[in-house]
Amino acid sequence: MFSKTNSSPRGESSSARPAGRSDRPSRSFSSARPASRPSSSRSSGGFGTRPISTSDRFSRSESRSSFGGGRSGGGFSRSSFGGSRGGSSFGRRPRSGGFGGGRGRKFSGENIDISRFINRATTVVEEVFTPVHTFSDFKVDSKLKDNIARRGFVVPSPIQDQAIPNALEGRDVIGLANTGTGKTAAFLIPTINKILHDKNHKAIIITPTRELAIQIQKECIELTKLLGIFNVTCVGGAPIGPQIKSLSQRHNIVIGTPGRLKDLLDRRHLNISDVTTVILDEADRMLDMGFIDDVKYFLKQIPAERQMLLFSATMAPAIESLVHSFLRNPVKISVKSRDTSKNVDQDVIRVPDKSKKLEILSGLLRDSAFSKVLIFVETKRAVDRLHDELRAQGIRAESIHGDKRHRERQRALAGFAEGKIQVLIATDVAARGLDISGVTHVINYEIPSSYDTYVHRIGRTGRAGKKGIALTFV
Repeated sequence: MFSKTNSSPRGESSSARPAGRSDRPSRSFSSARPASRPSSSRSSGGFGTRPISTSDRFSRSESRSSFGGGRSGGGFSRSSFGGSRGGSSFGRRPRSGGFGGGRGRKFSGENIDISRFINRATTVVEEVFTPVHTFSDFKVDSKLKDNIARRGFVVPSPIQDQAIPNALEGRDVIGLANTGTGKTAAFLIPTINKILHDKNHKAIIITPTRELAIQIQKECIELTKLLGIFNVTCVGGAPIGPQIKSLSQRHNIVIGTPGRLKDLLDRRHLNISDVTTVILDEADRMLDMGFIDDVKYFLKQIPAERQMLLFSATMAPAIESLVHSFLRNPVKISVKSRDTSKNVDQDVIRVPDKSKKLEILSGLLRDSAFSKVLIFVETKRAVDRLHDELRAQGIRAESIHGDKRHRERQRALAGFAEGKIQVLIATDVAARGLDISGVTHVINYEIPSSYDTYVHRIGRTGRAGKKGIALTFV
């Protein structure tokens, strides 16, 4: 996805205004020296080779080779974060279920073998993608081509190369692709071109989270410059009044989350009787979040003579049912690449004494290699608590979750993306669909509820051909 920002056009919502296992040597912390800020070398990109006892403290000299690209270039270890009993890092689930603070919270999700959190990034030689088209080849309006060129787009990604021509022909499309593969442009370009040829056309884009909706809106703004095409973004957490006002003005594209769209529809402020194009982005996540009934509710009220574009990372049975009910002879495009986790060094941090969990996390974050860190926890309350604890220790941290005000979430995301803050703490729902470049580490401060959730989490690092690091506290 593309996330370049731009000023809002007329009709835009106020919501967008500045507003596997691997055998490896082991490592350890040292208790022979007093605690100090750990340092690191970036020379090799590898991890160090000393076994870790998490009940001990960090030391400057030994942490140099432990986290940030140590000189030894060694890999992860099965026991790389220790275990005071001398055992391997996996195979036993901690009594606390991996949640911190020693509060005895019982883990109620999927029982994941901890060994699945340990894997060294591998170099995979993949078949080089040879596109059939360039962006200049697509049969779109010349003014739209100018905006595409202005964005610097020359060679389409696999999903763009296959989805755009079919969508331009008016066909329904199912696009199966991972996050960050260019799906946004794959559905925006044919939609905008359709509206350019007939301004009576109207499109609605439904997405699971407000952050993803804002990202789509920003790309839409870039691609519709000087084209006389206006969009309205309707998301929860932002004032509904300005959205209602924008919907009363001229607009061609509505971008929104299911809950807010349904609210506006029920209040009769959103008219979908004239929608000619429907786009469902991250359909699998909408299913996970319980929005599938709302989506069906919308589709039943939209004219049957419509074009539908559905994009998803997976094809669950409920999504297949949706396809069979509402899409007409769709062309199915699957360009899912290898798992993002192949680019990510994955390891666990075993914490027998939960009272030292925050101390260990703080020590990691004081290592200069941990320059852009995304930390996941399970609940909103845990997000707020960890945020306050890290800020109290002088760590530049911000947080996002569903109860945060829209403006607060956007400010936190912007600060993280721009490098003004080091750490962003989030719940899974809040971080879904985020495309922030340069994330050096993903830390699962609490064990995720399912392995699929884990894969989604660590996919925030190791992007664009770069190696990433994922650590899970257990």
